[in-house]
Amino acid sequence: MTDTLTDPGFEATYEASARAELEAWKRHVLRGPGVWDRATRGVQDRINSAIPEKVHAVVTKAIEQMTHGILTGSGWTSARPLTFATLQAREVRVRDQIGFYRTTASVEGGVAGAGGFLLAAADFPVLMGLKVKMLFEIAALYGHDGSDWRERLYILHVFQLAFSSARHRPEVLARLEDWIAGVNQPASLDEFDWRKFQLEYRDYIDLAKLAQLIPVIGAPVGAVVNYRLVDHLGRTAMNAWRMRAPGLALPAAADSVS
Repeated sequence: MTDTLTDPGFEATYEASARAELEAWKRHVLRGPGVWDRATRGVQDRINSAIPEKVHAVVTKAIEQMTHGILTGSGWTSARPLTFATLQAREVRVRDQIGFYRTTASVEGGVAGAGGFLLAAADFPVLMGLKVKMLFEIAALYGHDGSDWRERLYILHVFQLAFSSARHRPEVLARLEDWIAGVNQPASLDEFDWRKFQLEYRDYIDLAKLAQLIPVIGAPVGAVVNYRLVDHLGRTAMNAWRMRAPGLALPAAADSVS
């Protein structure tokens, strides 16, 4: 395994495969809203209106606190950036981390879902914390320092990209590309539009997570939903940090369209 991870020829093959995955992922992100995306908007509004206001308040507060914590907190930055490693070696460890958080979130979601409205609502900030912690660890495995506010801004954009609607994803991808190019950047994190971020996250996650709030079916739904949400975030994060990897750079979205 060690010989394979350090062999230059094998690394070149691995990078070519990663670049192909990155290209396919980027095409998917840029794809417009489908029939399902358009149809679920009205359903989502009706489900939201049926959920107790107390649950909505918990969700909204969790997103606000999570965003503020990323911007200002020190508890997310325990992992040291991994230096002097090949892309393949980094991604072996990244996949291990995704697997760990995926399993942890699944177990936690099943327990919370079995408890009905209030316990499932309490699961929401816990799941958000797991996902944010995973992103900081993935950033470190790709060699980036999460204590830098600019890296934290990138982490927020990655999170936002994973949980935005199909209509909004191209805009968020463009922000990531601007970050990489060093253009159109805020002077500080105070300029980050967290309210828009909060609404987009809620729009994506509600249909899946709100099913967890239904007693009886909550446990199996909570376990599966949490597993899939963390897996989706992990795959998004891998490709988002691949965009910054030497040798994997692709044309920006605007360039590829023109």
